Amino acid sequence: MRTTGIKAFDSTIHTTNIWLNDLMDHLGWEDKQRAYQTLRVVLHSLRDHLPVDQAVALGAQLPMLVRGFYYEGWHPAGKPLKQRNKGDFLLLLASTLPGSLDIDPEDAVRAVFQVIAKHVSAGEIAHVQHALPGEFRDLWEKEAQTVWF
Repeated sequence: MRTTGIKAFDSTIHTTNIWLNDLMDHLGWEDKQRAYQTLRVVLHSLRDHLPVDQAVALGAQLPMLVRGFYYEGWHPAGKPLKQRNKGDFLLLLASTLPGSLDIDPEDAVRAVFQVIAKHVSAGEIAHVQHALPGEFRDLWEKEAQTVWF
């Protein structure tokens, strides 16, 4: 695949398209713009609920293009946000989802988390889960969940 003539750019465009296609498959969509907006909003919400060092560690495993919009507009001061329960997390997420997406916030989170779990190392997923409040962990699919002793 040759789009820009710059190997790193072409590679990240290709990898980002894989992520978006996976998300569309999970949600039964055919609209790549809708998938991009959903991925972006959920990643921002996840990032803002992680301690800064963990948000950066996750960002390091994202494709370059995804990493760019993951960090877009990020102000690490005051992070992680203080929502400690799943309901508040989903309400905040719902307030940032464009109305045109017409998706249940929990469905959006679960689908994006499935895509992340597919493409990010299991060790990093375990660190992310451990850094989140306990109620958030049930938003991950069972096979992506880690048991904490």
